[in-house]
Order: sequence, then structure tokens, then C-alpha cells
Amino acid sequence: MTQTAQKRLKRLKAIVSLYAEKREALEQVRAMREWVMRLEHILDGSWTDSPEEISNAEVACRFDEWLKDLANFLQSEGRTQEEQLRLGHLLKVMSHLRPGLVQCYDLPGFPRTTNDMEISIRALKTRYRRISGRKNWNAYLLRYGRCVAYYEWWMQQPNGSVLLEARLRQTAPHLWRSVRQQTRDRHREQLNRFRFRHHPHAYLASLQERWEQAVCT
Repeated sequence: MTQTAQKRLKRLKAIVSLYAEKREALEQVRAMREWVMRLEHILDGSWTDSPEEISNAEVACRFDEWLKDLANFLQSEGRTQEEQLRLGHLLKVMSHLRPGLVQCYDLPGFPRTTNDMEISIRALKTRYRRISGRKNWNAYLLRYGRCVAYYEWWMQQPNGSVLLEARLRQTAPHLWRSVRQQTRDRHREQLNRFRFRHHPHAYLASLQERWEQAVCT
């Protein structure tokens, strides 16, 4: 056996021994992955060949059953610390996101996947850049928030601008003021989040200064 072959054999033995040592951990990871794949199967609608059967109610029912099964699995005896940590986090996140994950199936044309959503967002960015001539749309998004997507949807409808204007005229004044306040609150929240992420030191200094002024008064 040549020296090169001996080196390759030694490397292969090292890989095999490493796999043998980690076999139990790999099996555990593979078992945990099945929970994710089962959830994906529920959300992508591949459990049926008839698109008419896919609805918010049906997906929500299957989703809730998956959450219940996962919770029971974590509460049963014999669960390892790794399973409790990883799958427990998955259960917490999915329980929190559950209301928003089952709302797209009754809306034709609504983005169903991350890729579709990214394409929609890219189209919004492109339209804004074409209108404003700017490369960055953060200021636009911070100011108008979710209204950006709402307006874009209306503009894509036949005679959308006229229909949108007619719909806005039918809005009661108290509802308009309520939505306006919600928009301002959301804008303030997003703006504070943006300032904290991009200028944390200045943001924290301003908070400290405001706190000192409040204490003095």
C-alpha cells in the first residue's frame, strides 16, 4: 500500500470512528428534524391533491394538532435535555407565530412561501426606487409601514386608484382617527427599533437624558 493510500485509509478510519461516536446525537437530530418536516408538510398543503380542500380552517386544525402532539411529546418521560431545549424552543416560536401562519390559504394571490414574499417585497422596493430615484427605502418604509403593501395592492387592481379613493371616502371619521393613531404608534415603535439597532449609543444616551429630566421634575 502506498503512502498516499495509507493516509487516505487513516483519514477514512477517523471519519468512521467520529461517526460512530456521534451516532446517537445524529439519530436524535434526525428525529427532531422529523417534527420540522411534518410541520412543513402541513403548511405547504402537500397532504392533499385537491387545492379546494386547503383552507385556513383545515390548516389551522392540522397545525393545532401538531402543536398538541409536540407538547405531549416534550412532557413525556425520557426526553433528553437537547430535545427539551431544541424542540421546546420550536414549540414556543410556532405557538407565538401560529395566528399569522394560517391566514394565507383563503386569499388568492397571497404569497405562500418565503421566496414568494421576497419577490413581493422586491417589487415594492423597485417601484419606490423608480418613483423616488433613491436606492434605500428605509425612510419610506419607516414612515408608512404596512400601508406600503396595502397601497401597492390597490394599485395593481383595475382602476385601483379610483376604487381606493372611493373606499376611503366611505370610512367613518372615528375609524380613520383610530387607524391613524395605530399607524403613528407603529411608526414610533419601528423608528425606535431602527434607532436602537443602528445607533444604540445615541439612543441609550437620549433615554438616559429623558429619564434624568423625568426624575428632576
